[in-house]
Amino acid sequence: MNSSEALKVQTYLRGLFNNTGIGLRPRADDVSEESCEVTMDGEFLGVVFKDTEDGDTCYHFQMTVLDEDLV
Repeated sequence: MNSSEALKVQTYLRGLFNNTGIGLRPRADDVSEESCEVTMDGEFLGVVFKDTEDGDTCYHFQMTVLDEDLV
């Protein structure tokens, strides 16, 4: 995902969650550049993946919640 796409997704997520601390940055281990890390105030939240299957473009946000974090 290029920087323009990442900025659009970041703007959308900031508005959706009413939080300007949300940011997107390239993943160091993604050689295909089809995903970005999602952070909030510098803390890792999850990953956004770009999907261009079937001629449409969409973005999937994946966030893992560990059981130990629910305490």
